[in-house]
Amino acid sequence: MSDATKKSLGRPRSAQSHQAILQATLELLAEVGFERMSIDAIASRARVGKTTIYRRYNSKEELVADAIESLREEVVIPNTGTLWSDIDALIDNAAQITLNPLGRQTVAMIISSASSHPQFAQIYWTKYLQPRRQAFAVVIERAKVRHEIEADIDPALVFDTMSGIMLYAQIFQPTPELWEACVRSALHLILRKPLS
Repeated sequence: MSDATKKSLGRPRSAQSHQAILQATLELLAEVGFERMSIDAIASRARVGKTTIYRRYNSKEELVADAIESLREEVVIPNTGTLWSDIDALIDNAAQITLNPLGRQTVAMIISSASSHPQFAQIYWTKYLQPRRQAFAVVIERAKVRHEIEADIDPALVFDTMSGIMLYAQIFQPTPELWEACVRSALHLILRKPLS
C-alpha cells in the first residue's frame, strides 16, 4: 500500500464537527469561564470525541484562541495612497467589527482569558495579534517612503496605541464617534501631525 493510499484511509476531518467544537467552546467560555471549562465538557456539548478535538488542537488555550478568533472578521490593510486615508479606513473597519454587541463580547472574552492565563495570552499573541501587527506595519512603512511621517516612527507603537484605545472603549463603552475621535487624536500625537 502506497503512502498516498495510507493517508487517504481513516476518518476525514468534518467541517461540521469543527464548527460544533468552536461553538461549544464559546458557549462554555461564556457560561463557566476559561478556568472551569474542560475539553471533556467541550467534547460532550459538541457531540464529538475528545480525540477529535486533540487531532486539531494541542491545548485548551489554543482551542479557545481559535474559537474566539472565529467570531472576529479579519482587518483588511488598505492601500489608498495616503497615510491618513489608510488610517481612516482602518479606524472605520475596526469600529464596525468591534463596537457592536458581538464585538464587545469577543474582546471581553479575549481580555478575561488572557489576563488570567499566560499560556492563552502567548498563543493569542503569537497566532493572531503579532501577524496583524506586522501587516499593519506596511501602512506605516509606505507612509515613510512617501515622506508623510518621520522615518523613526515605530509601527508597533502605532498599532499598540490603536489597540489600547480600542480596549479602553470596550471597558468604558463610549459612543462609536467618540471612540473614533480618540483613536485619531492619539495617532495625530504619535505620528507628529498637528490637528487641523
